[in-house]
Amino acid sequence: MHTSLSCAACGLAHPIGRLQNLCSACARPLVAGYDLGSLKARFTPEVVQRRTLRSMWRFSEVLPVDAPDEAVSLGEGQTPLLRCPSRGPFARFSNLYVKDESFNPTASFKARGMSAAITRAARLGVTSVALPSAGNAAGAATYYAARAGLECYLFMPQDTPPANIIESVVGGARVFLVNGLISDCGKLVKRGCAEFGWFDLSTLKEPFRLEGKKTMGYELAFDLADAHRTTSLRLPDVILYPAGGGTGLIGMCKAFDEMQQLGWIGSQRPRMVLVQAEGCAPIVRAYEAGAQHAELFPNAATVAAGLRVPAAVGDFMMLRAVRESGGTALAISDHDLLEGVRELARWQGIYACPEGGAVWKAAQRLLATGWLKPDEEIVLFNTGSGLKYNHLFEVDDLPVLDHNDPQCLNRVLKT
Repeated sequence: MHTSLSCAACGLAHPIGRLQNLCSACARPLVAGYDLGSLKARFTPEVVQRRTLRSMWRFSEVLPVDAPDEAVSLGEGQTPLLRCPSRGPFARFSNLYVKDESFNPTASFKARGMSAAITRAARLGVTSVALPSAGNAAGAATYYAARAGLECYLFMPQDTPPANIIESVVGGARVFLVNGLISDCGKLVKRGCAEFGWFDLSTLKEPFRLEGKKTMGYELAFDLADAHRTTSLRLPDVILYPAGGGTGLIGMCKAFDEMQQLGWIGSQRPRMVLVQAEGCAPIVRAYEAGAQHAELFPNAATVAAGLRVPAAVGDFMMLRAVRESGGTALAISDHDLLEGVRELARWQGIYACPEGGAVWKAAQRLLATGWLKPDEEIVLFNTGSGLKYNHLFEVDDLPVLDHNDPQCLNRVLKT
């Protein structure tokens, strides 16, 4: 269980025993802290490796619970780290991996954050939650709220992928479509929380979605130890991550710092590469300008719904994570990221979301410029399933075979 809750910007401490959103002094994100010194002796990699619990809650000592059985869980986490065979466009990479978050409940990494957030909210007496979402967060919030017996209010842009809308409606959420962007949805959520008493689960406006997503960082160290058939935890040279609200990127960096304080790893860190879409790249623009905060991105538009976040409350945290790690930030066009989806599917058997396609194309670009080396150990994060984005792909007219025609297979050879 966490022992502190403090502002990521001004450091102001907040009580841990009651509901909190942003810092009461500067309206920046709150971050949970743990008494890692007292955990060192009993919370070790060997202890974690012996656990049979198949979820992220095997790291319960650094999550917002006193015991794993308190968690609102659907079996999130423990997603595969897949090594990429060097074939086709992947041939130039010799140590490339994909951490495939599509294996989570509700088919995206959002399950991790919602499991932790709903767990803590329910423990503190919440009965209804609300959030804006342009995609996968909506489905995750719907099903974890259902698991906990909470009401869930969702505000989604009208052009949110149909699969995300359908899964939320089927799961019993109160879904409202908005003729605007996720930032416009967020304004309605803020008003609704003030008027109706909902608890706001918006990205980084609630402290514990970050805690759930940081488990990707913990898992990755164990995944790579397994890949190298060693018991010593290790991190890759480079991580490429698609960032909208940025909790996954920020959370992993938090996990690495905690693991170092626990004595699990040393001070070496992966270079963090933040990837956005060209049609909505506020953090990339701020990075290139040397700014500490990102300005609202005008007329945000991209088919990668998870990247269509024109303003992020954790902007300074993302920029700090990239710069301190010696990483970089870049934007990928919609055309290229969809090509990336096809290449991952064709050459690796991974049907990635558009955000996953974006990180793969970013890796190709960075290799071509020399920023990445072919033999570096590189991990791409695919944050969700491509099945939720079937509407983005057109299938040409396919041949229909008459099974009664004895010559019908001849058409196969001619196609």
